[in-house]
Amino acid sequence: MTFTIAARCPETGSLGICIATSSPAVGSRCVHVMHNVGVIAHQATPEPRLARTGMELLRMGFKAPKVLRELEDGDVDIEFRQIAVIDVHGTAVARTGRNNMSHASHKVGDGFVALGNLLEGAHVVDAIHDAYLAHASAPFDERLLRAIEAGRDAGGQVEGQTSAAILVYDRKAVARIDLRVDLALEPIAELRRQFDWFQALVPFYEERCDNPRVGRHKDWLKERGIERQFGVPPPHVAAERAAQQAQAAGQPPKDA
Repeated sequence: MTFTIAARCPETGSLGICIATSSPAVGSRCVHVMHNVGVIAHQATPEPRLARTGMELLRMGFKAPKVLRELEDGDVDIEFRQIAVIDVHGTAVARTGRNNMSHASHKVGDGFVALGNLLEGAHVVDAIHDAYLAHASAPFDERLLRAIEAGRDAGGQVEGQTSAAILVYDRKAVARIDLRVDLALEPIAELRRQFDWFQALVPFYEERCDNPRVGRHKDWLKERGIERQFGVPPPHVAAERAAQQAQAAGQPPKDA
């Protein structure tokens, strides 16, 4: 019930997943990425504990093919799973169990895997795979999102999509991008909106990890001439602020 791109960037070593599905909150179950360790996409009928076991094996230094074999051997329900594993060297492997809902398949490329289940057809996986290759010159984050957009545009899931997520680790042990849309009528479009809004702040949060004196994100954006709309205060707070501003300006209250 999910379609995914999992990859390692050959230029930067970044590791990431972008994913969408017909059920809610996919980012809480199927997305597993660890800095300088690897990537596991675990979907269809995911068992997050198995994926965490796989991540631990990657952390210990096992290569992706060995990790996938261990997950196969240790899971009596492996035929209900769809799994992709990519290690820190970019070795990519995948498995689609026989009990996945049709259409279900995967396509392994150089350092990446496109995969999905309950899709309109094999052309959806092909579209994800081809879009990832076609945008090789784009930044890694953007490349992942465009691949998932291509899967949606090729037909996506027969039931439509409800949630989506993107998770990317770069040079640091904290995520470069970690965005989720847990419930939406068009989650990939909403993920794109959040992604485009957030992009300008990526270097801010990367710097703040090492420099707590960098200041507030709003001031940082303003200094660079970047406009962003932020949330509004509760109505009673907004009214109090308006009254204070009017008083400071020497204006009578609105209800006077």
